[in-house]
Amino acid sequence: MGGFARTRLPDLLRRALLRWYVQKYSVNLDECERPLEDYPTLVDFFTRALKPGARPLDPDPATVVSPVDGTCYVVGTVTDGRLPQAGELDYAVAELLGGDTRYDGGAYAVLYLSPRDYHRVHSPLDGTVGRLHYLAGSLWPVFPAATRSVKALFARNERLLLWLSTSLGEVGVVMVGAFGVGRMRTTVHGRLTNDGQPSAVVPVSPPARLARGQELGRFEMGSTVILVFPPGTVEWEITAGQPVRVGARIGRRR
Repeated sequence: MGGFARTRLPDLLRRALLRWYVQKYSVNLDECERPLEDYPTLVDFFTRALKPGARPLDPDPATVVSPVDGTCYVVGTVTDGRLPQAGELDYAVAELLGGDTRYDGGAYAVLYLSPRDYHRVHSPLDGTVGRLHYLAGSLWPVFPAATRSVKALFARNERLLLWLSTSLGEVGVVMVGAFGVGRMRTTVHGRLTNDGQPSAVVPVSPPARLARGQELGRFEMGSTVILVFPPGTVEWEITAGQPVRVGARIGRRR
């Protein structure tokens, strides 16, 4: 699927495919940086930039802003070291974070990107990325019916974990791969996921400084981003099922 999405099709077929995609998923073309015919492949359209000003940044520096366009799947506090996935399908936060056990009692938010959404990921806070952790895994679908059926799905799928050092401590920004989302990229390192390499912690040298709302990475199709904050650092201002948009406030520093 990824190979097909990256293929430069004949113009007539390419235009027909892009128009079909836009119509099927109700993509808002008014926000796109370029006209539809200017995207040479399906992946180029998936990873499209938006027009300047399309996602204004919340002006209050005390707020945490959404890193993505999507829907809040679930939000809350890590309890007894575990994150709820759906119903009884909870799993250990350490499983999600490659063995890191620091976040019991911390705040988390699971944000789902649908095929219609803008697929770039932005920083929720000012901070610095000094390392990322690539965790090779499965590519289960991440739509709600799948997450209700596959135990610990988010902790089993391919993940790219970016550690953002902030004034609140180290915040985890977890990009979760899925069916058809076998590649994830970042702006802070050339590491590409799903390329046959094993799991690894990758240093970012020199560390990359990011402003709140600055682009951090992108999915080559939609998926899920999970934010994990240290205990007592953030109060959420979103609820499950609520749409979110890049740069809009989703929480406030405690």
